[in-house]
Amino acid sequence: MSVATRLDGLDTGTQVVGGVGTVLAAAGILSFLVAPALTAPIALAFAVFVVGGYLVAEESTARFLLFATTTSTVLILGFITVYLMINALPAVREMGLYLLVGSDPFWETATNVYSLVPMMWGTLVTTVIATFVAAPLGVAGAVFISEVAPGWAREIVKPAVEMLAGIPSIVYGFIGFTILSPYFQTELSVPQLGNIFIVGFVIGVMALPTVVSVAEDAIAAVPGPTKDGAHALGATDWQTTTSVTLPTAFSGISAAVLLGVGRAVGETMAATVILANVVELPTPLTDVFDSTITLTSLIASQYGAASGLQMSGLFAAGVVLFVTVMGFSVASQLIERRMSERLGGEQ
Repeated sequence: MSVATRLDGLDTGTQVVGGVGTVLAAAGILSFLVAPALTAPIALAFAVFVVGGYLVAEESTARFLLFATTTSTVLILGFITVYLMINALPAVREMGLYLLVGSDPFWETATNVYSLVPMMWGTLVTTVIATFVAAPLGVAGAVFISEVAPGWAREIVKPAVEMLAGIPSIVYGFIGFTILSPYFQTELSVPQLGNIFIVGFVIGVMALPTVVSVAEDAIAAVPGPTKDGAHALGATDWQTTTSVTLPTAFSGISAAVLLGVGRAVGETMAATVILANVVELPTPLTDVFDSTITLTSLIASQYGAASGLQMSGLFAAGVVLFVTVMGFSVASQLIERRMSERLGGEQ
């Protein structure tokens, strides 16, 4: 159906409200980019228009607001993408591939030499460690809540797990720095106070609520007749869970893990608080008890004093991070869609 056909199907009031509202919204966005002084008056006019339109034509205004809020998410994503790309261009143009594959020196503001290799390695290692923490514990928690726990235990455990998501990341980082780091230094003779393993472990715990919640929803979405059929064939509850429920919900569980990993990649404050922010690769490279820096902690620790090519390098780090997290999000959505098709009987 063409756009013209869709518009012809709307009543005149909806078309008028939509047209005027779109013009005001577009004017507000353009004024913010070109003439910021005009943004406030236009925003006020838009607010007055929405209130007046809601009083006069409630349904038409509600339709427009739903359309505007949906469209705004796409526009915001587009603006963020373009803004990051534009500001990262000077560093990309100046450093070229050295930005992604350059060796020592890695990040020297005095000579304007910038390479993201240590940051990407630190992000990769902490994400892998976080995945090994969040994936098995998260799936086990989801299975316990959905399949094993009695009703009274489920009512306690599920809200408790979800409350973990409400704890600020700075608190997790502070706990890791004040409790885990001294323990590793005194009891395990780790030379420095903060290390990659602690960051990965803390971020993995932070990702647990996401993995547990999404995986539990996927397990709960498995049709009851599928489980009943296994029981009718003589399978025990545990055999049904391991041989029927988990394989059926595997796509949703995979999406849950990917969403949790996406959070691990983008975590900032915990890594910034715990790590020593050393812009060097660990020695040896696989030493998880050494310290380095992640993409997020690089941006958080240096943006305040950065300018020129250094600031552009930070934007380039943001682009790498943005693309990585978006890839995890898209992959999780595709897996969830596949799960819905399988459970719905579609091919």
